Amino acid sequence: MPRPEVLERIKAAEEEAEEIVEEAKADREERIAEARERADEIRAEAETEADEMAEQRLDEAESEIEARATEIREEGQASREELIAQAEAQMDEAVEYAIDQFEEAVHAQT
Repeated sequence: MPRPEVLERIKAAEEEAEEIVEEAKADREERIAEARERADEIRAEAETEADEMAEQRLDEAESEIEARATEIREEGQASREELIAQAEAQMDEAVEYAIDQFEEAVHAQT
């Protein structure tokens, strides 16, 4: 094979190799861009899911707090009513005691 033909074949092979390398680089860049885009999508989905879960947990916590607050208010109301009933039951006794103490104080002065 003559020398110029060999050189042309070598040059053609080098050009073909360069094209392959350039295509590979372009393909790599495209894949990297696609991977970054997909990563951004996954990140956005994860953030949305996390926000939804946080909102759900917050709603559940608020419901639990409201239920507990209602329970505490009901317990407080029951205790209040019980104390009022006890106080009313002892009112006659307290009035009688106060009158007795007053009468004793008056008799002690005379």
